[in-house]
Amino acid sequence: MAAEGDSGAVKRSGHLAALVLARGGSKGIPHKNIKKLAGKPLIGWVLRAALDSRSFDSVWVSTDSDEIEKVAKDFGAQVHRRCADVSKDTTSSLETIQEFLKYHPEVDIVGNIQATSPCLHPDDLTKVVDMIRKDGFDSVFSVVRHHLFRWRDVSKTGGVTAAENFNPACRPRRQDWSGELYENGSFYFATKDLITRGYLQGGRMAYYEMKPEHSVDIDVDLDWPIAEQRVKRFGYFGKGNPRAVKLFVCNIDGCLTDGRIYVNQGHESISCHLQDLDGMKLLQEKKVEVRLISERDISATLLSALHLPYRVEANVSNKQEAVERWMLELELSSWDQVAFMGCQYSDVECLKLAGMCGVPSNACLAAKMTDSFVCEYRGGYGAVLEFAEHIISLLGEARS
Repeated sequence: MAAEGDSGAVKRSGHLAALVLARGGSKGIPHKNIKKLAGKPLIGWVLRAALDSRSFDSVWVSTDSDEIEKVAKDFGAQVHRRCADVSKDTTSSLETIQEFLKYHPEVDIVGNIQATSPCLHPDDLTKVVDMIRKDGFDSVFSVVRHHLFRWRDVSKTGGVTAAENFNPACRPRRQDWSGELYENGSFYFATKDLITRGYLQGGRMAYYEMKPEHSVDIDVDLDWPIAEQRVKRFGYFGKGNPRAVKLFVCNIDGCLTDGRIYVNQGHESISCHLQDLDGMKLLQEKKVEVRLISERDISATLLSALHLPYRVEANVSNKQEAVERWMLELELSSWDQVAFMGCQYSDVECLKLAGMCGVPSNACLAAKMTDSFVCEYRGGYGAVLEFAEHIISLLGEARS
């Protein structure tokens, strides 16, 4: 982090609002701001980070769209319906923020967070707010460090090019060069005074350096699949601690199976995917206890036919009570030590409580709206393996 201007730090108070600009129209990607990324609306990723940081006096979305307004409110944000004059293709972010401030005079500082930065984490926002509040900076913006060799652009003028930030005769190794800082567009914080005077950066300025893996921006369709993979690996999925997970509980109905029941001459049958069984086996190898649960009164004959090497409890009317009984049996002190996979309305409370939670792609809306990892696959078609691999990847990252 670095600053320009005088060195005196004055603690700053006043109403600090997070503001996400989300116009309904998008030339590059239609309905981009609410298009599903890794199972959740794009704008939902940054809203959850802002709200979970607990660093803002208010969290807003400025939009001209009914659909975006609904999604924003579903995630817990307030909505400012911007006027038509600042909803054009040519409208700048600065103009839109100025219009917001005109209608919200109580706001003293704005943290403009880009909806297209889905790997943003609450910790980053908390640190930036401290820079504003405690260190007294007037503006703070996000950057990322790149180790890129730049050459003079002669595409229009012709002639001979030349290196601009290194000596070709003595090319530095990556480990011997600190690189350069580039704005990544993730956020711009500034005081109302600066913004009303026409600046998003000015006064005592500071940058906040984000991790490269968290520095993701989506502009065109080609960015989408790359961003989706980055989010699944490095995104913020709530406050769970992967190192704490000791128990994995999976709903049989609709997660391990596709939710369908096959009846033949009065005999029921269900099916599950062998890859999902492999996923649970991988968790066991990581010393995570695996248990299965079902609301249905599944017969002992049917359960034995599945050859599941895990403890199964069927005909469960209250899943939370069942999991808490297992926690007591395993001497687990909190839900932070539980990873839960569900898909039904009856799973929602467990999904909210669990330290880590996941849902298949065809889960009910209420389940998807929790802090869950939303799988690409449907229940019974590899979703359990996908969530298990996600947990294991985070376990490796946390313990390395």
